[in-house]
Amino acid sequence: MTVFKPKFVTFDCHGTLIYFAMDKAARALYGDKLDEPAMQQFITNFSAYRLDEILGDWKPYEEVVYNSLERTCRSNGVAFRPEDARWVYEQVPTWGPHPDVPAGLAKVAKEIPLVILSNAMNEQIMSNVEKLGAPFHAVYTAQQAQAYKPRFRAFEYMLGQLNANPEDILHVSSSFRYDLMSAHDLGIKNKVWVNRGHEPANPYYGYTEIKDISGLAGVVGL
Repeated sequence: MTVFKPKFVTFDCHGTLIYFAMDKAARALYGDKLDEPAMQQFITNFSAYRLDEILGDWKPYEEVVYNSLERTCRSNGVAFRPEDARWVYEQVPTWGPHPDVPAGLAKVAKEIPLVILSNAMNEQIMSNVEKLGAPFHAVYTAQQAQAYKPRFRAFEYMLGQLNANPEDILHVSSSFRYDLMSAHDLGIKNKVWVNRGHEPANPYYGYTEIKDISGLAGVVGL
């Protein structure tokens, strides 16, 4: 494996570093209303609608959650309550890291600046970042960029803020659809896929695969 030492290691946050517990939130609300196959379908739909909701112009993430949950309920024949959407949104800043994250990040942070590019809101993201146990050079949000990943504008905002070129960074994510496909198309050649089981492998997009963040130091030769 060729070792690449970037100027910055950039990360997706929720899902890659933070355990993104939307599935658990959905189960807490609807688990007593749906049998297991129906619950799995609900979770799948909820994920798909969240992605669909962020592909247009930026809007607050609370609206993304509200709209996607309402659409999911409608498609699954479940009663929707606005207060349920608000509750889900309020859970986001309470979520913490995958167990492998703090030690894995801390090792890399000693040598290379770490950066987050997140689809989160400004009012929520730092609560999650503070739980990661490592220093970050910068944290950028979709709210700041006025665009959600996978839109190119989000990545372009980050690169502009860092005064960096695509070849200067190593981008790390557990998602092709939100991160790695766009990174590939923008010429970010150095990418790491954290295989958290969210999506199947897709070698076309050119990346180094690791099972968790403990493997990241080896990718950058530490």
